[in-house]
Amino acid sequence: MMEHIAEFPRKVVEYADMGIIMPDGTKLSARVWMPEDATENPVPVILEHLPYRKRDGTIVRDQFSHPWMAGQGYCCIRTDMRGSGESEGLLFDEYTEQELQDACDVIAWAAAQPWCSGNVGMQGISWGGFNSLEVAYLRPPALKAIITICSTVDRYADDIHYKGGCLLVENFGWSTNMLSYSSRPPDPMLVGDDNWERIWLERLKDQPLNWGDWHRHQHRDDYWKHGSVCEDYSAIEAAVLTVGGWHDGYRNTISHLVENLTAPVKGIVGSWNHKYPHYAGPKPAIGFLQESKRWWDHWLKGEDTGVENDPDYRVYVMDSIAPKRWFDERPGRWIAEDEWPSPNIESETFHFGEGRLVVATSEISTKVSSSQDCGVMAGEYFPFAFSDELPDEQSADDMKSVCFIGDASTEASDIVGAPVVKFSFSSDKPNAQLAIRLCDLRPDGTSAFITHGVLNLTHLASHESPEALVPGQIYQAEIVLDQIAYRLPAGHKLQIAISTSYWPTLWPSPEAVEVTIHQGEISVPRRKSLAETDEWQFEKPVGAPAWRKESLRPDSYKRTTTTDSVSGVVTVSVDADSGENRDLEHGLISGSWFKEKFHIHPDDPCSAKATADWEQTGGREGQMWRTHATAEMSCDQTHFFTKATLKAYRNEELVFNKIYEDSVERKLV
Repeated sequence: MMEHIAEFPRKVVEYADMGIIMPDGTKLSARVWMPEDATENPVPVILEHLPYRKRDGTIVRDQFSHPWMAGQGYCCIRTDMRGSGESEGLLFDEYTEQELQDACDVIAWAAAQPWCSGNVGMQGISWGGFNSLEVAYLRPPALKAIITICSTVDRYADDIHYKGGCLLVENFGWSTNMLSYSSRPPDPMLVGDDNWERIWLERLKDQPLNWGDWHRHQHRDDYWKHGSVCEDYSAIEAAVLTVGGWHDGYRNTISHLVENLTAPVKGIVGSWNHKYPHYAGPKPAIGFLQESKRWWDHWLKGEDTGVENDPDYRVYVMDSIAPKRWFDERPGRWIAEDEWPSPNIESETFHFGEGRLVVATSEISTKVSSSQDCGVMAGEYFPFAFSDELPDEQSADDMKSVCFIGDASTEASDIVGAPVVKFSFSSDKPNAQLAIRLCDLRPDGTSAFITHGVLNLTHLASHESPEALVPGQIYQAEIVLDQIAYRLPAGHKLQIAISTSYWPTLWPSPEAVEVTIHQGEISVPRRKSLAETDEWQFEKPVGAPAWRKESLRPDSYKRTTTTDSVSGVVTVSVDADSGENRDLEHGLISGSWFKEKFHIHPDDPCSAKATADWEQTGGREGQMWRTHATAEMSCDQTHFFTKATLKAYRNEELVFNKIYEDSVERKLV
């Protein structure tokens, strides 16, 4: 449980709507917390730059994080990005040059204020974690350090759009999500009763559906290289604290940054979902604000807090437990590696035999041709709702995969790092993809997900210039599975499960395909020392008092999988309601819900269809608004298709209606 603290070393004042004028005259709106005496005793600035609306969208985490940090002697600036919340302008895409330049301009503006010491830090999770890295890459002079949480170094190969060259279904889901998020109006209390609807309608008129942009860049071109800091790690000079969770889609970034940055860098990975670590789940959460303060105090204030001597890589090794869709707490222990890659890690190699993992190299001829509904046990790509989103018991997907099973382990071992699978294969079609899962076969008969990796096999040479496969030709391939820290107890068996489909995580190949595995091996990273107790201790979570709200509708989450008894179509349904609340300080009402459905016939990859239904509500009594976004994606062998609508209502009167329709040619995806 988080301890809420109301008294701080320095008294905090808050500005609900501080205007920051950009060089082109556009005004960005910022919510700002700072010590009351900051003008007399200037403080460093910590910037969080987001499109998710400070007034209601991120208010829960803002409320117990930023006031606490301000009370420790910092000015915390939470800007609404251009075109979002109460900020002027338009928002067209992720991580644009304009977005990053605006952040640099805010940093320069803040550093020049009389209440700022001249040093600036930047932090954020997800979008804010991305642009913190990307702004550090641009090296604005005042930026000395960042904290990036749940982010990526490679916008193409390890983001929500494409992974391993495979098209993630989340590419569709996120475009609809952002269409809905960006459809919300500013608060009339801050922009004026005469302006809010005009600003809203202008935004709605120009609001893009980014589905088309993202699908037109199916390979790793300059569109994705922009903002991918892996292009030149040496460009980052600010000190970087990188944080993530094993139950998040961005679990590889921490290792990449710690291994490759030349700037000061430390990494922390917990058992968490897509949330800040002081309230994330599954627990244990950590005292993230105290850890952040140590980071900021050293790099922004010059204090000796010892952070530069912390281990490079602190990660939570998760115990094996019977799988289910959600855990409030995940048992395990913290380990600490002074350097990463670590000399404490040794690889153990197993070869593919006939259905087995064996010690010696073996020639095999194992055919993989999965039903298209393989993958329904995978869970959400980005768990965030503290509910039934995690990978479920894997046996149903194992039955639709080709599996190689090892012997029962004679002693416990910790898998720490990224397992690597190397194999030779041939395909009967020019386009194919593989998903490889590493599972823990437990003595109780359950199959527990450990980690996985995916690869579009036409991308063997590169993500920039894929090539169609020659049917029947034998190729060599390597798939690096996602980073993990997992204890495999004595008596458990490792299993490799290989499938040609992974729905609804990956959009299926154009045709049903059969891949033949001729030879293969997996290298499993084992940690030499088996920690029985925590090698690192974090403080308990703390925060400022929670957001004061009145609940008007409770939140809920439900995920189901059904099979139509007549058609045979398998449908995964997600029904998520964030609830509706009234802010007890300024009275603004806000709420949202969404429903997603993913349909596929086990025998037909071109039967794949995804639908999304999003609603946002807000306002005050007598001045309410509502937006409703719907979208559908489908395909044939040569094209992807989408249809979407965006409707906006003021007091239930329709004031805006826009229809989107698009198709994009498939290019080896």
